[in-house]
Amino acid sequence: MTDLDFSQPAKRSIYDPAMAMEFFGSIGKPESIAQGTTLFSENEKSNRLLLQRDKMYLLVDGEVSLIAKNSLLGTVRKGEIFGEMASISQMPRSATAVTNVPCRVIALDDKQFKAALRKMPEFALMLMSVMIGRIRSAVDRLRPESASSEEAPKESAVFDKTALGILARALEQTRASYNRNAVIVKEGQAGLLMYVVLEGRLAVSIKGKLVERIGPGGVFGEMALVERTPRLATVTAETACSLLAVGRKTFLDLIKASPDFALSLLGAVGERARFIASHRA
Repeated sequence: MTDLDFSQPAKRSIYDPAMAMEFFGSIGKPESIAQGTTLFSENEKSNRLLLQRDKMYLLVDGEVSLIAKNSLLGTVRKGEIFGEMASISQMPRSATAVTNVPCRVIALDDKQFKAALRKMPEFALMLMSVMIGRIRSAVDRLRPESASSEEAPKESAVFDKTALGILARALEQTRASYNRNAVIVKEGQAGLLMYVVLEGRLAVSIKGKLVERIGPGGVFGEMALVERTPRLATVTAETACSLLAVGRKTFLDLIKASPDFALSLLGAVGERARFIASHRA
């Protein structure tokens, strides 16, 4: 599987090093790290019971190598973020990070990340942009046969029943119903809204191949909140369904009220990026 645990900004991302510095600096402090230090290791996973929490990092000065399976995946340079996916999704680390020179970093755990999001909710959009850049790169190299009929894409959900109920009450005015076989969004078209599934099941296809199913609590179209670029996928209702349509301003308001909302969505975007990358050529 291709590593996606670092944030070297893609060409089409809206990554801003100054915003990243402001975001990390609002909660954390720079610390000096010696040359040759391993900040985290491949397959490493935090243990909350032992009070071990994964951290994400901003490289203030220096250079860090990212290595997986004894191969160099990339180099993190000044102003870039890395290690964010393990912190957001609590998945094992997909790479080892080693300092090439003496470095200074600011590290945030998930609690600190939530606190910083309350101050700067727009940072979630920027981080989504970085992840979306990876998805676009992976889609560009997606094999036509990668999503074969032998595979059974799992039904994804981002929000549990409690969170979904809160969203449904808060955004009732944005609720819309669709019949079976309705095309909600179409690959190549422009989009302005993200959708949250309240009821029903939908199929997500890229280049004519089924890559994901989305059930209650799932989301799609989130890239529209970040970029005014064509939709990457077609989403079709497999059953009658009920959706919430979320715009950019509403999204930012939700993050201010509940950073957990942003963490759930960022984790879902990261999972999508990992899945697509694992099927690329």
